[in-house]
Amino acid sequence: MTPETNSTPNASVLRLNDADRNRLGEVLRELLAHGSIMGLEPGKSDIYDWCRQNPDCLREMTALLGFAVFSEHESRLAQVVPQSSSLTLRLRQDATLVLLALWYELDTQVRDNGATEVRLTVEELNQLLKEKLMPDLKSQPSAGRMREILAQARRFNLIRVDLAEPFEQSRIEILPTLKKVIQFNGIEDWNKTAELHRNPTVEVSDAEATGEGEEETP
Repeated sequence: MTPETNSTPNASVLRLNDADRNRLGEVLRELLAHGSIMGLEPGKSDIYDWCRQNPDCLREMTALLGFAVFSEHESRLAQVVPQSSSLTLRLRQDATLVLLALWYELDTQVRDNGATEVRLTVEELNQLLKEKLMPDLKSQPSAGRMREILAQARRFNLIRVDLAEPFEQSRIEILPTLKKVIQFNGIEDWNKTAELHRNPTVEVSDAEATGEGEEETP
């Protein structure tokens, strides 16, 4: 996934007609609320098509807001990434750990198995947390808290969730957008961050671990 670069020197949102201004407003609201536009999702095709047809205007406006735009046309995805730490997604520590575990599973399945879709159950996620990040079981998120964390990740188009009963059998699909929200150069970088959480003698904040803080912001 690469940033849009095919700009023209005179591109400007000021020259948009009323219809395009309205569409740009829809696009920006979607990006600020969810972090990305997934054109294959129901109801998102039109605004994704507008993004693809008007990359200069979109890039110009999102740059003014402090974001860079990345596109992956094969999967009809447009995603914004904050260019300032004040705009990054801020999470509580337990949510950060869950996203780290999901990142690990996504990276492992794609790198080792060539997977194009990565899925796991909540039960498997809990096991992954226990084995890779949280050896102390008392730190494990409760079912209610896990629901909240997954709902937040789903809101920002990082995962899809098919809820089931019991909850532990709910299935999670990890979306590639996650790798733009939590960025590592590779598994070695991930291991360095994970080790900070495993070592109880080292105090580490979410901001140091992932560029994130304690509360959610757009």
